[in-house]
Amino acid sequence: MFTGNAPIRISNNRFIGLAKQACAAGILSTLTAFVAPAGAQEWPQRTVRLILPFGPASATDIAARLISDELATRWGKPVIVENRPGGDNLIAISAFLSVKDDHALFFTSSAAFLAHPFVHKKLDYDFDRDFAPIAKVADTILVVAVPTELKIEDVRQFVRLARDKPETINLAGATGLPEFAIDAFLKSENLKSVRVPYKDLAAAARDLAEGRIHFLLTSYASVRPFVEAGKVRIIAAGSKSRIASLKDVPSIPESGYPILAMETSVTILGRQDMPIELRKKIAADVAQVLSDPRVRERIASTGQDVSPAGPDELAEVLRSQFSYAQSIARTLGIANKVGN
Repeated sequence: MFTGNAPIRISNNRFIGLAKQACAAGILSTLTAFVAPAGAQEWPQRTVRLILPFGPASATDIAARLISDELATRWGKPVIVENRPGGDNLIAISAFLSVKDDHALFFTSSAAFLAHPFVHKKLDYDFDRDFAPIAKVADTILVVAVPTELKIEDVRQFVRLARDKPETINLAGATGLPEFAIDAFLKSENLKSVRVPYKDLAAAARDLAEGRIHFLLTSYASVRPFVEAGKVRIIAAGSKSRIASLKDVPSIPESGYPILAMETSVTILGRQDMPIELRKKIAADVAQVLSDPRVRERIASTGQDVSPAGPDELAEVLRSQFSYAQSIARTLGIANKVGN
């Protein structure tokens, strides 16, 4: 899973032509700066679509809309965001792969697909066969949130409550890997509680604020409005360490339940047949957009750590995160087709 990239190929005629131009200008030593293949230079030729597996107002959606506006200006072509939530993110994946066009990009959180090989007996896609990494945008800061009316101050108190009230406490996670982690959390703590599935993070956050569910593992962006309204409390935040905007809240590892401490990233993926030079061009443009302090600050305000990276670096990040998903599968005792 998450393989490397193919080498760049340039035709002899094109190279010779560029070499002549470089010699005429007296800059042969810098020729390599001008040999990007025509496909990368000419792209995009029409509207670019960013297909998301999440609804509006999610952390990934906010980042996508900020970046799409800047890329449209940079590329001189419209860049539109298409929300396709539901179906454990498979609806969006199917929509993306059916396009068969390098002007459609999959803008997603890695949480959306890392658990798929373990929880679905059959998938209509294979990551290595169908996807190619393009760019990492940010690392998502996950939080554990509870309704304020529950009077819970930390995860240990929640676990005690769930044990005292079996089958009456409801939990949820953002679709994909967070849901997977919730299942492992319930099993490892032997809690007789219910995980409620959601296709829309906004609906889950509303239900949390209204007390219909009692524990939500999600992005900070999803619950922040309800935190600010006093209806939701964050009891753990951050997969590695405390975050600056919630410095008084313990990190998820500090809470004593590292099984919930997953790392997920906002990523841009393309089809596997997208040339590496084009993927690098897109990644460079995204990194340039993310260098704008205004864009960085807006994305950071949603609880995301802006950390742009290109195709090779993203492939390594995904490999590491996939290893976490494998560890969760082992906790759940799930046999899978990609390893134990």
